[in-house]
Amino acid sequence: MSAPAEAPEAPRKVGRLEPAALAGVMSRDVAIFGRYWKATTFASVVQPTIYLLAFGLGLGSIVHNIAHVKYVEYVATGVVATAILFSSAFPGMFNTFVRWQFQRTYDAMLAAPVDVEELITAECLWISARAGVYGLAPLLVGIAFGLPPEFGMLLVPLIGFVTGFGFACFGVTVAAIAKTIDNFNYVTSAVLTPMFLVAGTFFPVSRLPDGVRTVAQINPLYHCVQLVRDASLGGLGTADLGHAAVLIAFALLMWRLAISQLGRRLID
Repeated sequence: MSAPAEAPEAPRKVGRLEPAALAGVMSRDVAIFGRYWKATTFASVVQPTIYLLAFGLGLGSIVHNIAHVKYVEYVATGVVATAILFSSAFPGMFNTFVRWQFQRTYDAMLAAPVDVEELITAECLWISARAGVYGLAPLLVGIAFGLPPEFGMLLVPLIGFVTGFGFACFGVTVAAIAKTIDNFNYVTSAVLTPMFLVAGTFFPVSRLPDGVRTVAQINPLYHCVQLVRDASLGGLGTADLGHAAVLIAFALLMWRLAISQLGRRLID
């Protein structure tokens, strides 16, 4: 009597985020970044540094201290969030729109064993990693002008990474919704600019009117400013767990929105 035939082996279930797929997309980003890193780094670092020099040294000659902190130190730690915002939201918007609409790069990449979730996740991971590094530039300038170094500053790249991931995904979501690239002007003027102006970067949020203060306190960039400032000035406490929780929740929400919105446009 012949032995019973063995049941066919069930196919291996592929994970939702395969490390090999993420690494493939990110390695392409790294290779391309090697061609234009000077211009990108210049734009991402110089603009926040100008804010630091203009406000920290300019107004610093008039406003000496805020909450027992020298004004130049206050601005130097706050402008970190601005550097992170600019180096994550803008690439998320412009790079995504150009690669999707004009270059058709994403169509070609999706022909490989990479799905939409892996593609968007890898793109945002790379943008947020850069944002975490660029966030150090205002601190280095601040140190040159008297900001005392603290061990807590070592946490700034991690804070920048989490914040940058949220805003990179925000940029991808905007790129998926926008009809034309000119629509980004509305987002820049009506969303991003007010966001960093009322984040506690240049003046305390507590001095704002009640309604504006409430809006400012739900601003993710405000929580980034508070975390960076507390870490850089040696003032980390239990309240910073709440700030970190808001940034993580924002990053996860924007991540799912980016995948949903761009995935709908990429896959008919």
